This record gives sequence, structure tokens and C-alpha cells, in this order.
Amino acid sequence: MNQVRRRQLLKLIHWTMLPLVVWFLLVGPPEAMAMGSFGFAVHSNLALIFVLLCLIWTGHFLRNGLATARTPKLPQWAQQLHWWMHRLIIWGLFFVAMTGFLLGLTSNSLLKAGGFLPIAPPLGLPQLNALIGQIHTIEFYGLAGLIVLHAVFHIWRHLYLKDNALRIMAPKLLHRYL
Repeated sequence: MNQVRRRQLLKLIHWTMLPLVVWFLLVGPPEAMAMGSFGFAVHSNLALIFVLLCLIWTGHFLRNGLATARTPKLPQWAQQLHWWMHRLIIWGLFFVAMTGFLLGLTSNSLLKAGGFLPIAPPLGLPQLNALIGQIHTIEFYGLAGLIVLHAVFHIWRHLYLKDNALRIMAPKLLHRYL
């Protein structure tokens, strides 16, 4: 895959994931269930898309590494932060997807992603399911905090270092504002 197509793919995944993360911050399973069967179906389908994108992004990372190059404008501490932050986000997305799978595996009933795709055969382990549910929640909110830190870091780079950090990943439509 050439560098232009690779960056286009990553931009698409990146900007598709952002509203999904915001959705899951605002709407959890209890809120989705309160919206009725339609709300739960929407939530379930968005979760399926989220997991699919998590797995694609992780697979892409494992095969090709990060798409970014070190910039000479970044001080050494910022290069280290950048290196760790991106890897933690990618692995965090993967582990959120994995604990979601484990929730399905340890549940009492068969859960279906998107209402049609069985997540895993239910083993009926309620105590383990509760523990994994707590881990999944902590993991997701920790990841969301890291994503906010990631955004602040790139805004700092763009404004303070003037290295076009936002322009690299922002859609062309937004370039005139950057």
C-alpha cells in the first residue's frame, strides 16, 4: 500500500472512530436500553463498527507500524510521549474490543453484535462477567482520557511548534482553518 493510500485509510478510520468514542462516552448499554429496541439496535451496530475498526487499525499497525515519522521540531520528551501515546491508543482500542468479546463469552445469554453476529458462546460466568465489565469500563474511560491528551498534544504541536501536526491528519475540508 503506498503512503498516500495508507494515510487516507488511517484518516478515514481516525475520523470515523472519533464520533464513535464520543457516542460510547455519552451512551452506555443502560441508556441505549432506555431508548427501546431501536436505541439498543443502533448502539449494538455502532459497537460492531467500532470493534471492526479497532481490529483493522491494530492489524494495520502490526503489519505496517505507525504512519508517522519523527519530526525535528519535536523535543526529545515530546517524541517519546508521541511514540508511547500512539501505541497506547492503538493497543487500548484492541483491548477494549477484546474485553467486549470477553463480556460476550462470560455472559449468561448469547449476545449478538449488531443484532445478528454472535459475539461468543455464552459460558454463564456472572462473577467473571462482572469483573470483565468493570475492566472494560475502566479501560474505555482511560482510553478516552488518553484520546483527549492525544488531541491536546497535537493542538499544542500545531499552535506552538507550528509543524502542521493537525493538517497531516485533518480532512482537506478543514485545512483552510488550520
